Amino acid sequence: MHSEAVIEFLGDVPVLQRLPSSSVRDIAQHVVVKHYNPGERVFQEGEPDGGIYFILEGEVEVSHSFYADNHDSQVFRWGKFDHFTQSESDRQENIIALTKLTCLMLPNKYSPLMHPYSVWSADVNLMTRASAEHILSVDPLDVNTFRGITLKGAPKSGKVYGGQFMGQALAAASKTVHFHKILHSFHAHFLLPGDVKIPIIYQVDRLSDVPNIATRRVNALQKERIVFFLIASFHREEEGFDHQESTMPSVPDPETLLPEHGLEEGVKLPRHHPRFGVPTSTSVPWPTEIRPVDPKKYTRYTTRPPSISYWLRAKGRLPDDQALHRCVGAYFSDLLFIQISLNPHRKEGVFPSSISLDHSMWFHRDFRADEWLLYVIDSPTAYNARGFSRGQMFNRKGELVLSAMQVGVVRKLKPPTTTSKL
Repeated sequence: MHSEAVIEFLGDVPVLQRLPSSSVRDIAQHVVVKHYNPGERVFQEGEPDGGIYFILEGEVEVSHSFYADNHDSQVFRWGKFDHFTQSESDRQENIIALTKLTCLMLPNKYSPLMHPYSVWSADVNLMTRASAEHILSVDPLDVNTFRGITLKGAPKSGKVYGGQFMGQALAAASKTVHFHKILHSFHAHFLLPGDVKIPIIYQVDRLSDVPNIATRRVNALQKERIVFFLIASFHREEEGFDHQESTMPSVPDPETLLPEHGLEEGVKLPRHHPRFGVPTSTSVPWPTEIRPVDPKKYTRYTTRPPSISYWLRAKGRLPDDQALHRCVGAYFSDLLFIQISLNPHRKEGVFPSSISLDHSMWFHRDFRADEWLLYVIDSPTAYNARGFSRGQMFNRKGELVLSAMQVGVVRKLKPPTTTSKL
């Protein structure tokens, strides 16, 4: 088989979709084509262990006996994209070709390729790994279920940061599609506050797969309750029309601007936050670098226009996987987003609050999230205790790479009461 045809097939094998795309390409270089006739045993008596078999064409019958006398057994039928392994420890399993059968077999000596360090990287050094990649590395529990955690040092304000929900859910969804299909849009809903102290389980529903498009729904669960969900769409790269009406504002280059350590949170950080700390398996330094375009300093009580522009990028170097860069873009997009709709209503004695309800994004062009992007945000309206914000991200060439919109509840809280101690 031609190498590209092998990669095309392997990219649709569910158990391989959760691997880094580089691992799938490596596996494609080492698989061996095996052919079997109808009725033929896949594993012959006395044959040494082969490895992991991926069914390219045909069907097999798998008969597994639970007892030595074969009085009790279970029979399965597997077809295209299923996989099985020749195991020395299980001599009571018979796998027989029901039809003309073609498999791609990965020899056992290459089986470590099936066990990468994370869903994004086959091998990584914790000291050089970008914080954003660490935060968005979900653990596969099976082909449709993933687990995410909130790392120490990651953005949060007493609850799971909305960008983390989106980035991790999109990471899970991306690991259930062919890596040639890249995220192009999603629509998310925040249902309940996320608990930063317990894992988040992401369950992916494979809603649709056609040659160029895939659609996934992801539910995020904590304590067996859905706290967040999104629907995401993926599209294979195609030739098409190209135009852009949106123009990037003329702003200073990020190198000429000072970093702003108060803006980037959008949340209040603990006093000893490890912004520049050493990464570990359970903690990360702050993942983003931000340079606001407006040098003016504002307090939370300063009335100002409902708009803001700032340069941002992920700290460190990310892998070259475009799927990860788009997940990081979604992760970025919730930083100081719905809060912009509060700006015209800020004044002394007013205590505004905002809670995200839903968030939508469209990805227009490839980009690198570890290179400077200009995020231009405005809020055209707020009414009936709901604020509406919209944002555009441009690369340094002025190309529009993504658009975002969010609606949230925006309210004026009652001022805290002071009680006399007398």
